[in-house]
Amino acid sequence: MARKHDLDAEIEQARKAEAEVALSNIRETIAAFGFTPDEVFGARRKSRGAGNSAAPRFRHPETGETWGGRGPRPRWLKGKDPEQFRVGQA
Repeated sequence: MARKHDLDAEIEQARKAEAEVALSNIRETIAAFGFTPDEVFGARRKSRGAGNSAAPRFRHPETGETWGGRGPRPRWLKGKDPEQFRVGQA
């Protein structure tokens, strides 16, 4: 078991040394060609709902839940007139 532990430690050291060499090569290549992070890793995608959600148009007075008027009507609005929950209504 002690020998196995020693071998595992040697393997881990060798892996780290190889990783350092590989990372050094990658950094040199990036610097030599002037790659940007988007070119190396690909452009970041927006998460599915980020940036395109509607501003809240309706708010539940008790819970504060909101709905932008898109997608399925929330449970708290089913069977009710949504105008009574409109945000900014005086």
